[in-house]
Amino acid sequence: MSRSCLEPASAYRFTGAVCRLTYPAAVVLNEKTTKVIQAAFQHAKYPSISNEKSILFVGKVKYGLANLEIHNLSIGRSEFELIAGEGIEIAISNVSAVFKGTIQYGYGSWLVNVGHSVDFEIDSHIDLGINPKLYCGKGKVAADTSDCYLTFHKLDLLLQGDREPGWLKRLFTNFITFTVKLVIKSQICKEINNVANILADFIQERAEQFLSDGDISMDIGVTSAPVITSNYIESYHKGLAKYNNMTAVINESVFDPSQLTEDRMLYFWISDEVFNPLITAAHQDRRFVLNISGLELTVGVYQTSGSHEVEVVVTASYAKKKLILIATTSQ
Repeated sequence: MSRSCLEPASAYRFTGAVCRLTYPAAVVLNEKTTKVIQAAFQHAKYPSISNEKSILFVGKVKYGLANLEIHNLSIGRSEFELIAGEGIEIAISNVSAVFKGTIQYGYGSWLVNVGHSVDFEIDSHIDLGINPKLYCGKGKVAADTSDCYLTFHKLDLLLQGDREPGWLKRLFTNFITFTVKLVIKSQICKEINNVANILADFIQERAEQFLSDGDISMDIGVTSAPVITSNYIESYHKGLAKYNNMTAVINESVFDPSQLTEDRMLYFWISDEVFNPLITAAHQDRRFVLNISGLELTVGVYQTSGSHEVEVVVTASYAKKKLILIATTSQ
């Protein structure tokens, strides 16, 4: 029976590990938000778009926008708030960028046989708002950033040489203003969503790899969607040991949110039910090897204050740990 994506209160008893990220830690992570936004702007794909318009005394004008690229990108600052029961509110201010591209157009008697093109630049200042929601998707933490909007404070068009007829520039200005706003919003918000989920998947995959060794692995899929309060973000994970196609079962975990505080930046809570199957799997995989010979026992015995101490070294290969046992016998 699947124990994923339950309501938090119902998921606690099936939860082997809990991660609580408090507000101060979120502040530190927010410092990297501008890097994510910058990557989204730079990796977004801007499609070519065409349109046509009838103009008095000129006829039908066809025009298209192509080869749109972003240059001179800079991002001001990022601010955020944790909204209890809702999500995260992120405000990116003072995004400055120059968009370059080409306009193809034709009009009048040249419409059919002759094509014209002119390079252009758009100088823009933008504010970006994102309200990500964290949810349980396919057993993992996933992000939904569809609540995304851009506010344009500046959008100045410069045609190459700025020698085109005034009516043409006005036409292109209106067209490009509308098109660029539409295309940038669509593609940037889409790319932000892609980047957010790539990062979420990467972090969870790396965590599983870190907790795996040989044939022993760990299922850290989530039992519930993350909980967001004004002071922390908390995620709930299965923490199930896996070995030889067998997966441990956790159904009596005793986690309760009151067991964790908000005094530190990051907390990990691990159930006792995580360790027992993990140690059993390590034992079955012959990770704990004990070799004791008569000679070693003889050599290892030495007298201290009227007693004999025997030092026995047990080599455990799992996680590259060593267990040292010291037995004391009296004379």
